[in-house]
Amino acid sequence: MPAVTVEDVLVLPRLPLPDPAQTRFREVKRLVTAPLGMEGEGFQVRRGFAGIPMHELDPFVHFDHMGEVDLAPGEPTGAPWHPHRGFETVSYVMDGVIEHEDSNGGGGRISDGDTQWMTAGAGILHNEMPPESFVMSGGVVHATQLWVNLPRAQKFVAPRYQDIRGRESALVTTPDGGSLIRIIAGDIAGHRGPGSTYTPVTLAHITVEPGAQVDLPWHPEYNAIVYALSGAGTVGTDRRPFQMGQTAVFGPGDAIRVAASPLQDSRTPKLDLYVLGGQPIREPVAHYGPFVMNTRAELVQAFEDYQAGRLGVIPAKRLPHTD
Repeated sequence: MPAVTVEDVLVLPRLPLPDPAQTRFREVKRLVTAPLGMEGEGFQVRRGFAGIPMHELDPFVHFDHMGEVDLAPGEPTGAPWHPHRGFETVSYVMDGVIEHEDSNGGGGRISDGDTQWMTAGAGILHNEMPPESFVMSGGVVHATQLWVNLPRAQKFVAPRYQDIRGRESALVTTPDGGSLIRIIAGDIAGHRGPGSTYTPVTLAHITVEPGAQVDLPWHPEYNAIVYALSGAGTVGTDRRPFQMGQTAVFGPGDAIRVAASPLQDSRTPKLDLYVLGGQPIREPVAHYGPFVMNTRAELVQAFEDYQAGRLGVIPAKRLPHTD
């Protein structure tokens, strides 16, 4: 899992030590194991939010974890052209390569710690596919995709892309240097990531050394969710066991505690976490397929607009050739 790393984390800014008299650590209110599902052309994912009530996820809607898996030549697949409206997709690639293209002519290539933040807004068509060179060679794939809801007032904003290179993430460490924290969006203890958001959120990828503990300051008005990308450890001050493929939802407070087990599997020598939280929108959510709206009538309109071509058209160079 290359993502973004540094040779010596001790040169990075450090989080403050929590004051025991003033810090309210969040309790774990729910711990779930992600079931397996299939996406796109047939690649396997873990559904990180399955079984979690929507009001506990708000402002997030959906989370998929792909890999870590080593694919043989010819095995890499992707998600062909499909529509979106009413939310944002955040694709984070730790291993492998994904190319994006959209009906507005945007897109790009992300790999090794890059993030592509796509605001679908009023509507867009796009695809997410491995480049031909990666299909031919095969290789390790490890990535996530998060869906961030848009409030009613921004449901129909113009689509846009943010191409966030891994090296642009804000990098910090814990007081003892036992963890590497990559802040993709929002801020942690005043350290701000590069992502620009309509809905106030914080996203981070944290690598925790075996036996180390992270006491992470967290915005008290945000919800707090931690997903284990790899490795094993504990969550909460009561040290509930936690391992790859599990999601922990925390209750109220202003700090999160996570620790890595002293002994890790040889294939995943550290505990890696995707940590997210945001300010709840607290609006009705009507979600079906690739659309996230406020009402059923808006969902029906989204499907009608898609079928009528009002969400865009596939660029001509991507249309299949016919004689």
